[in-house]
Amino acid sequence: MAVIESVKEAVSHAVDSVSSSGHAAPSAPARTFPHLVTRTTWGGTDSTALRIEATREEMSAARVPLPYRDSCANLLIPLNKCRYENYYLPWLCQDERHGYEKCQYDEFKLRVKKMDEIRAAKGGERSN
Repeated sequence: MAVIESVKEAVSHAVDSVSSSGHAAPSAPARTFPHLVTRTTWGGTDSTALRIEATREEMSAARVPLPYRDSCANLLIPLNKCRYENYYLPWLCQDERHGYEKCQYDEFKLRVKKMDEIRAAKGGERSN
């Protein structure tokens, strides 16, 4: 019963603060991406982003699994933090997830490009 009373009290306090100020307080702080710096161009945001790599200490402190400690780990750390804080609700961390998946895709394209260059240098032969 004490829990119900504390919830009622919290709700009434929130209603009082909204009605006294005339507007609602922001529900959550805006999310920032400190490890992702994008360049803007005339037509919008440039697709190439300048990334700051996460250090080994940051990755181990964030408990990033070893297979995920790549050049996109700097985006995985805030994504996992957002997931943990929001109980893994998929619609609450869409921006972070999209940024991480875009980074993974860009890395994949770079690996394919490098493999094509190696294959062209060998005269089209496959290595396997």
